[in-house]
Amino acid sequence: MLEVKLMSALWLIGILAEAMTGALAAGKKKMDLFGVVIIGCATAIGGGTLRDILLGNYPLIWVENVHYLLAIALASLFTVMIAPIMRYLSKVFLVIDALGLAVFSIIGAQKTLLLGFSPVVAVVMGLVTGVFGGVIRDILCHQMPLIFKKELYALVAILTASLYITMKFYDVVEWVNLLVSLTVGFGFRLLAIRYHWGMPKFDYQYATDNSSDNAH
Repeated sequence: MLEVKLMSALWLIGILAEAMTGALAAGKKKMDLFGVVIIGCATAIGGGTLRDILLGNYPLIWVENVHYLLAIALASLFTVMIAPIMRYLSKVFLVIDALGLAVFSIIGAQKTLLLGFSPVVAVVMGLVTGVFGGVIRDILCHQMPLIFKKELYALVAILTASLYITMKFYDVVEWVNLLVSLTVGFGFRLLAIRYHWGMPKFDYQYATDNSSDNAH
């Protein structure tokens, strides 16, 4: 089916782009080439791998289709070669990342529903698929995961997965569902980047300092 081929193509573009962003993160930490490949792979397929492990869905996609793993590794190494020009492509990667987030969130929800799990679990797994590759990347690079302190990211994944599942529940034609869900998720993420939308932050240390000052 056309929509399946489209989602597969977008998924492949997404994981290759994520591999390249992972490789850049490794470069900022001055890792060797092995580290670059590991971080690239973790970023690209970490979320989907974690989802399938949690759901008991085997074999993992990169085990069953090892060419995906090879493509991700090559994309990571290719990033090292073109690193000097990557700064000029930052906006392109932001757009691809936004699209990838929407695609990964929908695919995560799709696969979870196909395995017979509830809509709530499907939303959670859409979130896991969409954002946890980046979480794993940041943890391996010894830094606070970006989704916990930057523009709306996790919320976009939840919204996209929820919208897809809701329309699925109401038997909306699949290609229409995919088009609407992708457009909303992609557009929401771009708006969040453009206008710096974010979740309210909890500064406990600040609150403690204030209470101490008031006590004196």
